[in-house]
Amino acid sequence: MKTHTNNIYKQMQRFANVTKTLIMQGNIKRAKRCLQTAEYLLTQGTTEVKNAIADVYVYSVSSFLEVCHCNIKDLFPEKLSNAYKKQINANYP
Repeated sequence: MKTHTNNIYKQMQRFANVTKTLIMQGNIKRAKRCLQTAEYLLTQGTTEVKNAIADVYVYSVSSFLEVCHCNIKDLFPEKLSNAYKKQINANYP
């Protein structure tokens, strides 16, 4: 079971890398489609998939956007934005 979970996390990292590459290339339309897919998986996926989206995908993409000084509010759909805010608030007591 642990190997299955690790595979999901690796897949989410690859998905995040694709999204970041699209943003770097200026293909915002396709990047937004990836973000919408991640939003769908966050709301409709299994518990493992939801955790992988929140823990890996959101963290990876949001960190990249912050480094690039992109406005996360303009790109992240509502549920992904909420997951991002939870991560931010978890770091501050």
